Amino acid sequence: MHEYADRLARGLVSIDDELACEFEARLVESSALAVRVAYSVVRQQQDAEDVAQQALVRAYRHYRRLRDRDRFRAWLVRTTWRLALDWKRDHQRRALREQSAAALMPPVGNAETEALASDRAARLWAAIDELPGRLRLVLVLAAIEGHTMTEVAALVRLPEGTVKSRLFEARRRLAERLR
Repeated sequence: MHEYADRLARGLVSIDDELACEFEARLVESSALAVRVAYSVVRQQQDAEDVAQQALVRAYRHYRRLRDRDRFRAWLVRTTWRLALDWKRDHQRRALREQSAAALMPPVGNAETEALASDRAARLWAAIDELPGRLRLVLVLAAIEGHTMTEVAALVRLPEGTVKSRLFEARRRLAERLR
């Protein structure tokens, strides 16, 4: 693992800069720790290395702003932990969407079933496209992308109650159009 950190450090820092030398030293002693922290969350070696690399790149970018450089390891652990949790959440959300899409797909081979499903999907998307933009955005983020109400509220910068009421209204209008 140290060879990996050495290669990463050589590509990111110039030896002339004192701050860069300090970062390089801390990177060599902390890179394996970043991988172990990421692995404890994601449980896949390749994914853990990817997350650790993201954390190390972020550490390099923000190292100059770090006030207490003696706490670099703790800061790197927190950064890696957060990135790993984000990766895991995204991975789980993506897997859930793929499972949902697979469950909605009709069995292959039945032309009539495929035609009905295609027609239903076209009508649904046409009805979604007819919704006002503020309702369509909330509906797509919550119902199709699978974000929670809190996440949607943060993404569109609205109170959670407003997001809930817009989602309710979007679903009501969608049901009316599809009848």
